[in-house]
Amino acid sequence: MRGVLSGRAAWALGLGIAVLGYGVDLLTKQLALAYLDPANPPVLLGGLLRLQLIFNPGAAFSMGEDFTIVLTLIAIAALVGVLAFLLPRARHRGWVVASGLILAGILGNLTDRLFRPPAPLHGHVIDFLQLPNFAIFNVADMCITFAAVLIIWLVAIKQVDLDGASTKEPPKTEAA
Repeated sequence: MRGVLSGRAAWALGLGIAVLGYGVDLLTKQLALAYLDPANPPVLLGGLLRLQLIFNPGAAFSMGEDFTIVLTLIAIAALVGVLAFLLPRARHRGWVVASGLILAGILGNLTDRLFRPPAPLHGHVIDFLQLPNFAIFNVADMCITFAAVLIIWLVAIKQVDLDGASTKEPPKTEAA
């Protein structure tokens, strides 16, 4: 089958993508902390991108700000789920890439929740990228979003399972 990897190759690709995405997320957050002033955000690309540093206790669009510990526990469960269920079963290249991106995103935001102020399990996520009329986000959020789009494409358009098998219904034959 096209696009199907061996178990070892799938793990290597998935973990490689996760490490790369996680590293880029950590680096960009450190740069944001070092160089961005929340009171004076730079505007780039003719206003298309604003580098607005915020510390987000909630989830996407700052939802759930009072439930930081719950979001942290959900992220830990999601991390375990991807490592124990999704990545070990993924053999199709697209599913492996999506698994790696999800891992990168979970790890990036979970690291903030575990190790950033105000306290362990209550840490605020560093967000700093803002498009016009949109939420402020980070590289980890981009990884999760790209993974979600890729999974929707694999399921709805490509109709391929984790192992690379087609999920398309076989054509119905008419009874004689």
